[in-house]
Amino acid sequence: MGTNPEPLLEPAPRHGEPVTWIGRDRVLERAPDSESSGAVAEPAGPQRNWKILGGAALAALLILFLAYKLLGGSKTAPTTLADRGGIPLVSVIVPGQQAVTSNVTFTGAIFARYDMPIANEGDTGRITAIYVEAGDHVRRGQILAKIDDSVMVQQVNRLEAALEQAKAQAALSAAEYQRAQGVEAAGALSKEDIEKRRATALTDAANVKVVAAQLAEAQARLGRTRISAPVDGTVLARKAEVGQIANPGGDALFRVASGGEVEMRGQIAEQDLAQLKTGQEASVYITGLPQAFTGRVRLLGAIIDPATRLGEIRIQLKPDPALRPGAFARGVVTVAKAQRPVLPQTAVLADNGGSYVLVVTPENKVVRRPVRISGTTDTGVIIAEGLTGKERVVATAAGFLRDGESVTVAAPSADRRS
Repeated sequence: MGTNPEPLLEPAPRHGEPVTWIGRDRVLERAPDSESSGAVAEPAGPQRNWKILGGAALAALLILFLAYKLLGGSKTAPTTLADRGGIPLVSVIVPGQQAVTSNVTFTGAIFARYDMPIANEGDTGRITAIYVEAGDHVRRGQILAKIDDSVMVQQVNRLEAALEQAKAQAALSAAEYQRAQGVEAAGALSKEDIEKRRATALTDAANVKVVAAQLAEAQARLGRTRISAPVDGTVLARKAEVGQIANPGGDALFRVASGGEVEMRGQIAEQDLAQLKTGQEASVYITGLPQAFTGRVRLLGAIIDPATRLGEIRIQLKPDPALRPGAFARGVVTVAKAQRPVLPQTAVLADNGGSYVLVVTPENKVVRRPVRISGTTDTGVIIAEGLTGKERVVATAAGFLRDGESVTVAAPSADRRS
């Protein structure tokens, strides 16, 4: 038995039926008239399948390419309103001039105008009593706290007694010297004795002054055991506690605002600082309070911080219980009042060249006009330079127009300024 089976013999095909040869690699079919024409049909195996797949892939690539073109794959230059056909129809506004005010706004905090720290100026001692609290109004000389004075009182008493003793001794010496002078003419005493009595009298008189000075020093040191207010004002802070050791030159025990005067201290931009002057009226707003506090510019900083480009400003305020030092505040100073054109924000554009508007000329062509903005109001943007207020300015959609383009001006509506 061989490895290859013998082919089976099929009966001869009848006339008109196709003849099929079965081989190892492919199947071939012959048309009924193959005997006369001699042509062989296309293979129906893997080669035909690859051709079908290749055609499908080519068709898919063609579809993708058409879709890319339709969906904007090619970059086209933007067109203006004029390029789309026809002359653009625009609405314009003649702003005129309005009374506007220019304000400078800054932030800061409330401070006591004269914040005086009060500490122990005497000897080291323990605080035995405190008589005020933060927020109390005090008078000049009013005692704020007391330091233990038990030792100083005894020193004062001793020196008072020493002073009395020195005075008595000085009086006795003076009397003896006077008696010696009375008997000097009679020669009862020698000149040497008389001079001794004179020197003793002078010494005892000087001793009285020495003891008196010591007593005054002790009394002053005793007085420093009473920490008192140096001026009339309001106690801002109290750090002293009963039992605390108060050292001379240490931390402040109290802070007092002289006269209760307060002010706002803030930082202001360099360009705004040049517009301000001392004496200008200012309004100060405190967080959480609806009303404004009126004040005046008291001081403008002499230098500009090179790192922040800011300068200092201080606003003098009237004393008020609501103005607590440390509170956040916002200040507003009116620097000028003038007549200026005011445009809606939609009419003002900006690019690398700065702010500008589009003005419609008498020939109905748009022209770029640079402008300088000085501020904003509830009605629009204040134009400081570049317009007189009589120009026709494109109100909206100016970004779709180009310089020199012809336009058609729409008729003004009833609510539009003209």
